[in-house]
Amino acid sequence: MSTLYIDRKDLEVKLDGQAIAFYSKKGREGVVPINPLKRVVIVGNITIETGVLNNLVKRGISVVFLSGKRMRFCGMLHGSLHNNAVLRVSQYRKSISDFKDEIARDIVKHKINAQEQFLNDLQSARPDKRLEITHALCSIKGIQIRLENETLNMETLRGLEGSASAAYFSAFTQVFPPSLGFTKRTRRPPEDPVNAMLSLCYTLIHFEAVREIEVIGLDPVIGFYHEFSYGRESLACDVVEMFRVEVDRFVWDLFRKQEFTARNFTFENEGCYMKKNSRKRFYPLYEEWVKEIRGKIRDCVRDLARRIIDGEDTLLE
Repeated sequence: MSTLYIDRKDLEVKLDGQAIAFYSKKGREGVVPINPLKRVVIVGNITIETGVLNNLVKRGISVVFLSGKRMRFCGMLHGSLHNNAVLRVSQYRKSISDFKDEIARDIVKHKINAQEQFLNDLQSARPDKRLEITHALCSIKGIQIRLENETLNMETLRGLEGSASAAYFSAFTQVFPPSLGFTKRTRRPPEDPVNAMLSLCYTLIHFEAVREIEVIGLDPVIGFYHEFSYGRESLACDVVEMFRVEVDRFVWDLFRKQEFTARNFTFENEGCYMKKNSRKRFYPLYEEWVKEIRGKIRDCVRDLARRIIDGEDTLLE
């Protein structure tokens, strides 16, 4: 086990030697050894001793905090991070140079190419939706041609990315059962089970990106494609863009195999959220899928760091 999910309210978490112990009103309910852990995800309202957090941080185990039902990313704790100041200085400088446009274009191209590939796969899996998927693919192909042959400013690039996503989702929504009510991408709040699952997975992937960015020594708030915005990890948003289609594949597969249905979700305050018991089923499925994705995110961040540091008188260690 590399990831521990603590998702139960009214729980007290204490340090017990080299393990984490869990207590409720009924008394001690179990322990988890610390040594195998690489990350801990805490959901909602629990009581946790500072000794637990100190021990985790000293061991380099990341701790991420998510809000309860809505599962929004609230913050993260780390151990010691990479101290390569030259890397960050170079990142700040290049974020206001032509390098920004180069990275932004690569991000958009990667995302749109992944959308095209997934739609081609969906066309084979759902021949009954060939017309809708073909129409979306034609729109995306035209955008890809522009990306390859035109010099584009950032505003136009974002417009093309938005148009590609609109075409993509017009087809992606068609491959889910109508009973799920998935007709468009909705975020805050998600309005149906598919959007609820997408939002949860995007949130968890965002945490993975922030973790890798901070560990290598980059600043997660200084992005290239996403503009600076107070309180937003724009660089993490940049990285997540390149893995959104991977998430979409995973979510489609969960519903296609009926691992989850509408019964696993609840509607409240105009939003749709995964039920608590269903989250217990979701976590191991997510962990099995994300093993490979974590390596890809790590490689992506390292490649970005190398491109940022290129030409500087230092080496990443």
